[in-house]
Amino acid sequence: MDWFWRPYNRVMDAIWRGCEPVFVKLGGSRLGMPVFRLFALLHLGRIVLDPTEKDSMRATRFWQEAKRRNIDMKELYIFGRPTELFVARHKGWVRIFTGLPRPDGPASKGLMWMDDKGLMKKRFMAASIPVAKGGVAFWFSTAKKIWQSVGGPVITKPNFGSRSRHTIIHINSESELRHGFNVAKVLSPWVIVEAELTGSVHRATVIGGKVIGVLRRDPPQVIGDGKHTVRALLEIENKNPLRNGEIFHKIESGEEAVAELAHQQLTWDSIPRKGQAVALNQKVGRGSGASNADVTDEAHPDNIKIFEKVAEVLGDALVGIDFITSDISKSWKDQPGTGVIECNSMPFIDLHHAPMTGKVRNAAGALWDIVLPSSQS
Repeated sequence: MDWFWRPYNRVMDAIWRGCEPVFVKLGGSRLGMPVFRLFALLHLGRIVLDPTEKDSMRATRFWQEAKRRNIDMKELYIFGRPTELFVARHKGWVRIFTGLPRPDGPASKGLMWMDDKGLMKKRFMAASIPVAKGGVAFWFSTAKKIWQSVGGPVITKPNFGSRSRHTIIHINSESELRHGFNVAKVLSPWVIVEAELTGSVHRATVIGGKVIGVLRRDPPQVIGDGKHTVRALLEIENKNPLRNGEIFHKIESGEEAVAELAHQQLTWDSIPRKGQAVALNQKVGRGSGASNADVTDEAHPDNIKIFEKVAEVLGDALVGIDFITSDISKSWKDQPGTGVIECNSMPFIDLHHAPMTGKVRNAAGALWDIVLPSSQS
């Protein structure tokens, strides 16, 4: 559907770019509350004055920062579910937005292709931004040709969206490629086939052209001590109090963990050496038992520059960048197998507010600073 509507969306986006300045100037955002009230009057929705447990952590953090700045925010719930459609007001300033706002002015052209992984890859390569070698395939025969041209292990993932879902890694055979291709096809007609980069996934969030935080996103894993088995290390890690809250979760020991151990030539009874990281899954979402650490201060200047260049190429004031590297403290130029794997137009800024280890970064505050500078305390 995204592909089908894309030509129409491009036309409507061009029209909106021309109309938006007039809409804002005429106070179009002030229509937000009347629309909210209409939905409430028709009993189709209700106006929510404070974040609830149904809201995403991203919305909650941003809302909490708004309250701290005396910005009045309201959300429209429809049929009891959050829409992430907000109206914010502060000293005569009014804005209606979805998810997260951006500064006043023309919308970023990058919003039209930022979430398209295949198109992003082409444009970043043209801008000398490091990306994984590979391409986009509609047919399996095309996917096979890409795999053969890349050489070595590849991954498959949907061209649009996914948030690590329907992504298959460690592909080394045609049968594995066909399985990964079919899994990705469930979510997207087009499938990305690309080289499997080496290292950890890092999330860099760029707001207003500046990096405000870099997180190393570790998959569910245990760290060897030279004494305990993998199973015992898992039991110890799952007793971590941070894994009993609403942010981080316990690490599962199902089929995915067994497969990941086998890939590392390990079993539950193996005793990893001291300091050895043993992955039990490759997904980096907190719901799967993953963890994260703030590494902003450790990031090499060259890496900071490339993150800010990505935002410049996108022409966007808000972007989340997923970047794979073995050592964030070393330049990407000196590390083969390093690169940008995707960008997010609506990043989960809450990640920076609650890392498992490291400094807390006020990403919500940084965004409010550029959206509504007068709210700075």
